Amino acid sequence: MRTFDSLDEREILALAISLEEEDERIYADFAEGLRAEFPASAAIFEGMRDEEAGHRRRLIELYREKFGDHVPLLRRQDVKGFVNRRPVWLLRPLRLDAVRGQAESMEVETRQFYIRAATRTRDARIRQLLDDLAAEELSHEQRAEELERSKLTAEVRAKEDEASKRLFVLRIVQPGLAGLMDGSVSTLAPVFAAALATKSTHDAFAVGLAASLGAGISMGFAEALSDDGSLTGRGLPWVRGLVCGIMTALGGVGHTLPFLIPSFHTALLAAIAVVIVELGTISWVRHRYMETPPLSAALQVALGGALVFGAGVLIGSS
Repeated sequence: MRTFDSLDEREILALAISLEEEDERIYADFAEGLRAEFPASAAIFEGMRDEEAGHRRRLIELYREKFGDHVPLLRRQDVKGFVNRRPVWLLRPLRLDAVRGQAESMEVETRQFYIRAATRTRDARIRQLLDDLAAEELSHEQRAEELERSKLTAEVRAKEDEASKRLFVLRIVQPGLAGLMDGSVSTLAPVFAAALATKSTHDAFAVGLAASLGAGISMGFAEALSDDGSLTGRGLPWVRGLVCGIMTALGGVGHTLPFLIPSFHTALLAAIAVVIVELGTISWVRHRYMETPPLSAALQVALGGALVFGAGVLIGSS
């Protein structure tokens, strides 16, 4: 890996061409990835791609004039000091706020590169072009704002924000809520049955931990294998499975942890208090993200929890 200060003018221009080509392709990927769900934002990134394409053409023209037709392949990962960027295909499904944030950081880094590169050159034309590109990268923020004003009206922005919220609910909240409900409710019976049957906090904790982890693994695989997200728009299956599995395990572990308390009656009361908090949290999430009326959400969750809890108490007391 080379240091930036070791590059000569030919290598600096070659690196600049590579950077502009990479940025152009990233913006094209952003536009393509957002086109179906956020067409107005996709149009903005198409405009930014065209800007980068113009920069690349100007750099290539000057390079040919100064050094000939062969442009050596210099990449950001070959030079120290650049921030590594995750490939766009690893970011799918694209989140609107994440894409806009990465675009802003790209513009800042590219501008800093041109400013520093200009100080490393002695050729007047090369230095002038690098200075001009640094100024244009700064104006890209203004250009992006102009594009947003023309493409993203208040109505369009509201629609895109609503679409982004729906995707977040579909890909994160729904599998997480399903896992939390399953973990919090389904493990009530084995945990409290074991506690009341044995009167042992150790046995109750062991049963609760095993039930929670088992349910988390089972729910995680079930969610991941339910569909690949290509038709439903639910996103990457492994992400949904991971979210669902973790939330399932947490839902069960929550009312299992109190049984680490040595006193059985204290542990039992603490576990019941945690269950009430868990069911309240589930009701709030259902109301907040699933638009379920608060009373209806509370009654549905409380009824299910009470039935499973009752079953555990009856089995454990028999």
